[in-house]
This record gives sequence, structure tokens and C-alpha cells, in this order.
Amino acid sequence: MNALTQIPSLRDRARLQARLKAGLGGRMSISLDDDVVDVRDSDGVGSIFRLTPEGEGLCLHVPAGPVERLLPALCAAIEALTAGERTVRIGFGCDDGDLAAVLIREGVAIRKGEMLVAEPALLWQQPRLWLPRAAPNGGHPQLHVLSGGQRHPRRAPKPVGVCYARFIPWLGQVLSFRAVDVDGDLGLYHRWMNDPRVEVVWEDGGDLARHGHDLEERTADPHVLPLIGCADGVPFGYFEVYWARENRIGPHYDADDYDRGWHVAIGEEAFRGRGWITAWLPSLMHFIFLDDIRTQRIVGEPKASHAQQIRNLDRAGFAKVKYFDLPHKRALLVMLLRERFFADQLWAPEPVTEAPASEASAQA
Repeated sequence: MNALTQIPSLRDRARLQARLKAGLGGRMSISLDDDVVDVRDSDGVGSIFRLTPEGEGLCLHVPAGPVERLLPALCAAIEALTAGERTVRIGFGCDDGDLAAVLIREGVAIRKGEMLVAEPALLWQQPRLWLPRAAPNGGHPQLHVLSGGQRHPRRAPKPVGVCYARFIPWLGQVLSFRAVDVDGDLGLYHRWMNDPRVEVVWEDGGDLARHGHDLEERTADPHVLPLIGCADGVPFGYFEVYWARENRIGPHYDADDYDRGWHVAIGEEAFRGRGWITAWLPSLMHFIFLDDIRTQRIVGEPKASHAQQIRNLDRAGFAKVKYFDLPHKRALLVMLLRERFFADQLWAPEPVTEAPASEASAQA
């Protein structure tokens, strides 16, 4: 039996024959063919693993070779096999004790009795695999300051360029988030904010001068990180990630120092719909949890009447906490726990059991 048929998201023969990517959105390429997983780095250097059924899961057989080549190849293989699937279980056939020790130390595998098994919940928490400029210790050194009447950690300097990149297998594209460039992105932002489907939620329509001021203000604000979402380099939406303690949401619950929240406006019509929301929504949550490993909770404040957005968040693992009032809207406080996101492998889409409803384009 072909081992890959045990992974529902890879049963499609066309997908099996396609080349997948992993490692910072595509530095490693992966070919899946029957029981062979062929992983190659950007220089074309390859590692070939055999994949066989084992019980209710799979076994990835690791050949002899240098640890410095096999470790990134194994990380890429596990990423590719678990990127679109929440339930697959993978063990390792590994006779090299030194390599096994490295896999455990690096958070790629754990021991279960005599078995060495992949632990996706650990692997997918490693910033270096998706963040081009990952903080070496998982976050900025902590020093508390006072601002706006709030005591909170001094926030890290804003990043520039690409902050996160991930290959999305069900789309066959690399999804990335990059820091906003005010001059370069003003035209996009201006067009998106005046799009009727965005404006009805954001209520931020206006002229170029207003939008330039908005972007400059948010870029200068230490608690807000404005981002542009891209698919294979093509911009499709505006995203904001904020530290909840210093935000308007902070006084409405017991905000932790490293809680974060987010806003989104999908500006391009072609990028709206279930296939895309199952890519950008969990990827944004993944980025937030990786950007600072001390972040244990992600919060949101959708409009209480925005039923479709709330359904989307429910499917993405957010819990409903309470309704509360902001100056401009009645809102629902929602919350996603780090533990649930990684333990339930929510970076992968849930199986579709019914025809999907149309998806909303934005959240305020």
C-alpha cells in the first residue's frame, strides 16, 4: 500500500506528483512519489527518505549521513507531511543514536517508549523555519516601561522586509507577510481602504493624505506592526498585529504582557473565499506565536453582528469570551490559546464536510 494514501490531504495523485516546498517558504523542495520523500536544498543537494505504513501512522526511514544535512531535510519533510493535515502521525526509523539525540534536542522528535516519533506541535513552534529574522532567544529582552498609563514590556524594534513565509500546499503558493513600506504601499492601502467591502467594516475610507498619515502613525507606534500579506509575492491584504496591553482592548480583560491581537482587510477580490482564509488566518496566528515565544494568547474583537467572521474564528480555534462595548461598536472578545493552536495542529485546515459558505473580506 502506498504510505501517502494514509494522509487524506495527499491522496490526490496530482498533489503527490507535485513538488512541495518547505523551510522559510520554499528554500527546500520536496517530491513525494509512492514511498519516497525526496528533499533538496536550494543548491540541489538531496536527502531521500523511505516512507512506509506503520500501525495507524507512518514511518520515515532515515539513511546514514551528516547531521548538518539530514536535520534541515527532516524538518522540511515533516513540515510538508503535516502542513495540510491535522491527524497524521509519523515515526522515525533511525539507527544513528547521535542523530536521534539531535532530533530530540532540536524539538523535532520525542521518545515514546522505544519509538522515536515526530512531534509536529514542537516543530511548528520553531521560529527559524518560518521567520527569516527570528530572534535568537525567541523574543526581545524584557524591560518594563510606562506609556499611556500602562506598564508593559519595551517592544522590539519594528522589522523590515519579509517577516514570515510559508508554503501553502492546498494553494501551491508561498504566503508571506512583510512590513509595510509607507511610500511603496500607500497606493495599495488607499485603494483597499476605499473598497466598499472593506470600508463598510473598517470605516477608514478617505484620500491619499489621510491614508498616508494613518500608515505613518501606525508604523511609528511601537505597539502596532502593520503588514502586507502576499501570495507568491503578489500583495492581497493589509494586516495589523498589536500588543493587547497597550491597545484599546487591554482595559476590557486581564491582558498579559505578551498577548497580541490583529486586524485584517483583504483588499483583492481574487483572494477572498475559503481557500484563502484557511491559508492567511492560521498563518497569521502562526506568525504571531512565533514572533515572540512568550505570547500565549491571541485576542480579537470582531463586531458582534459580524456573524460570518465569528464563524471563521470559531473554525480557527478561537473561543468566545464575552461581549463588550468599544466607542465605535459592540464587540465580541475572542481568544486563541497557544496550547490549542499547536496541540490541535490548527495551522492545517479542518476537513471540509459541507459546502462552505461565502467568506467575509475583513475584520475590524
